[in-house]
Amino acid sequence: MGLKEVCSRAMASKTPVGFIGLGNMGNPMAKNLIKHGYPVIAYDVFPEACKEFQDLGAQVTDSPADVAERADRIITMLPSSPNAIEVYTGANGILKKVKKGSLLIDSSTIDPSVSKELAKAVEKMGAVFMDAPVSGGVGAARAGNLTFMVGGVEQEFDAAKELLICMGSNVVYCGEVGTGQAAKICNNMLLAISMIGTAETMNLGIRLGLDPKLLAKILNMSSGRCWSSDTYNPVPGVMEGVPSANNYQGGFGTTLMAKDLGLAQISATNTKTPVPLGSQAHQIYRMMCAKGYALKDFSAVFQFLREEESL
Repeated sequence: MGLKEVCSRAMASKTPVGFIGLGNMGNPMAKNLIKHGYPVIAYDVFPEACKEFQDLGAQVTDSPADVAERADRIITMLPSSPNAIEVYTGANGILKKVKKGSLLIDSSTIDPSVSKELAKAVEKMGAVFMDAPVSGGVGAARAGNLTFMVGGVEQEFDAAKELLICMGSNVVYCGEVGTGQAAKICNNMLLAISMIGTAETMNLGIRLGLDPKLLAKILNMSSGRCWSSDTYNPVPGVMEGVPSANNYQGGFGTTLMAKDLGLAQISATNTKTPVPLGSQAHQIYRMMCAKGYALKDFSAVFQFLREEESL
């Protein structure tokens, strides 16, 4: 039975959900909403991203404002803070036609201060804004196993969770608007640091004559074990089904990791928080972007370190 057949039965009983941003993450997230019987009203700045959704029975619109006119629950999944600002407050943005009482959920990873500003603008229009960035990557988005970190008015959490649980296995309330973003950028800073540490460790062990699969096995039964070593190992040939097994294609791009580390740096500066390893990780991922790794998965730091003898 195809996706079209699965979703057509329950659609009549569920009100439409707007979805803006059908990229690597937004595409599978919106498909999971459809699978759960929600009619989707879709928009993406690239029209070709919407064609697949037309075939699945979604309505496709010409602007974020058009989505807001047709749906009072909207999820946005956008690449950066400027994109989010444009989609919400631009000339054809959501706020041009948003209905009072609408629930707007932003799953982009952006600066927490931008989330707070958007929330104020949305509130002035009589609507509700929540930030709900995700962890888990493209694989978890496809499987519906994302973790959502949600910030906003607590009384609205259940309404947001009803939709988010269709796309994720964990939906966690973090506090006021911006705290979802805070949790996400803290998580990704740690992820970047641990991935670099895993890559350095594996590279050293290999050069000392250890078999990489054996070294990974030892790490994963020892105190050095972490997600980067046991679930997403960066060394080609150690694990199947991860980007390192596919020339670092797919997964979470280096350019996106560099962006998230930049957000962590801004937040660290604003709060006068020392983050020496986070700063170093940011520099390494920025160097990777400058040296042709921008579109490769962030675990390609292993390959980068192999090539950079004199870091």
